[in-house]
Amino acid sequence: MANQISWSGVGLRFLFALIVVFGTYNPTGYSYFHWGIQTLSPFEPLKVVTGILFVIGWVIFIRATMRSLGGVGLALVAVLCAALLWLFIDWGLIPKDSANAIVYATLLIITFIMTVGMSWSHVRRRLSGQVDMDDVDEND
Repeated sequence: MANQISWSGVGLRFLFALIVVFGTYNPTGYSYFHWGIQTLSPFEPLKVVTGILFVIGWVIFIRATMRSLGGVGLALVAVLCAALLWLFIDWGLIPKDSANAIVYATLLIITFIMTVGMSWSHVRRRLSGQVDMDDVDEND
């Protein structure tokens, strides 16, 4: 069945979310933010096309996440991730005095939330048997 979820499917969603998030911005200086936005001059077609592709990626992930999780679900996942970040900092797994470590953790959290958002409808259907309106086949 085409609507089944698999670990490879979740992994691909995570990979694409990782590309969108870390490709847009990361602390290394190798991101669209550093290349395309901070150095607008010269204004080149490649920068415009790349920027449009990133916007498309963000829109796809954000819309799917909002439709899948809803506002309350998104808030719950975000609060859980923030609490886990706090826990990892408290345990010393993430150094609290390292801005880069916090930025990387935050970018990973955003990636995780986007992956959950893209995968949640499949997971919910598998766990509960409930089908989203978007999943109903009109040909049945």
